[in-house]
Amino acid sequence: MNISPEARAQAQDLLSFIDASPSPWHAVHSIEQRLQAKGFTQLQEAQRWKLEAGGRYYVVRGGASIIAFKLGQQSLSDTGFRMIGAHTDSPGLRLKTHAAHASNGLVRLGVEIYGGPILATFTDRDLSLAGRVNVRTTNGFETRLLKFDQPLLRLPNLAIHMNRDVNEQGLKLNKQTELPLLFSLSNEKLGAHEQFFELLASKLGVSAKDILTYELNVFDTQPGAFWGAKQEFIANSQLDNLASCHAALTAMLAIDKPAATTLCAFFDHEEVGSESAAGAGGSFAADVIDRISLCLDMDEEAQHCAAAKSFFISADMAHAFQPNFPNAYEPNHHVLVNAGPVIKTNSNQRYSTDADTAARFISLCESAGVPFQHYTHRTDLGCGSTIGPIIASRLGVASVDVGSPMWAMHSLRESAGVLDVGYMIAVMKAAFTS
Repeated sequence: MNISPEARAQAQDLLSFIDASPSPWHAVHSIEQRLQAKGFTQLQEAQRWKLEAGGRYYVVRGGASIIAFKLGQQSLSDTGFRMIGAHTDSPGLRLKTHAAHASNGLVRLGVEIYGGPILATFTDRDLSLAGRVNVRTTNGFETRLLKFDQPLLRLPNLAIHMNRDVNEQGLKLNKQTELPLLFSLSNEKLGAHEQFFELLASKLGVSAKDILTYELNVFDTQPGAFWGAKQEFIANSQLDNLASCHAALTAMLAIDKPAATTLCAFFDHEEVGSESAAGAGGSFAADVIDRISLCLDMDEEAQHCAAAKSFFISADMAHAFQPNFPNAYEPNHHVLVNAGPVIKTNSNQRYSTDADTAARFISLCESAGVPFQHYTHRTDLGCGSTIGPIIASRLGVASVDVGSPMWAMHSLRESAGVLDVGYMIAVMKAAFTS
């Protein structure tokens, strides 16, 4: 297998992007930094918008959802939008509101389960915290991003001497009593809550009494890495779905003056159903599109024309064939790592793909010189879903669901292929220029 320096550099850029984004709020911050470096201007939802021809803009909602767009060189009613959507959140563990509690000489932090992670993969890892904290100010409060680079937490396994059947029965963790994370020894002078808040305050450079609220994500401090005999694979947390965000963003930034208006929408809360103000099930995408149309003085008829000519790519990772578990896969739909983007189809509309949109995506792959694959879930297994059907129904636009193949989806340590990073970027470039 020949992996070019460009392909390896693209994969390394993805790993660096993920390492800098251990929470959805950090992911949006990382995206903002890249947009600003390319001349994008931030718009505020609470202010009137004024858009310039060929302008580059972005807007953030809820701190963890972001939509960026470039106005095209041609009329929006003539071309429609070229849109790619993904999500910034990943399944995992998040701290409870009153997380710290002491018992038996130790302080533990209580967690809630966010989405559907593989809980066993959190054991015996070097864990830490990242997210956002609201701090009291003279004018009310302000939001600060927070990330501890050093390991703070651990979920030690029970020794096999006390769990003799673990290799036969699998590791099973009680979600309430066996997931709290070990944090520190108890402190005689400080209670558990005070001890935890003092740590947050020290990191933020504020007084503990001025910490109002927080949303903190548990993450693995081990950085992303290449692996395999020829270093042809990558491993990291949050490949699902920051890999799709990275590919779409990289493709958009690579195109200077697109003919059609291009848009990237990265949503929070996909892993828990998307039904929130900032999720794909909310009004965020429709609001942005409506405001773009208003700023361009488009009447209602022109807006309908634009919608009919638009195309949406829902990008979320796909299940690569794992040969140790062949019975988990549809026999005629074995998706391989490093073999190109995957077109995902489900007749019950768990994915938004239909025959027409699949054909359109195939044409994009062919024009970009990129291989492609097809995936359908086993009929006797429940199929996950994406933002694709949600956005397609909300906006009334043609949509296809695609993704790069990966192993161990929803594990704390996921794996994918080096070549697939560049393949997805290339076909997304083709989509933005189609």
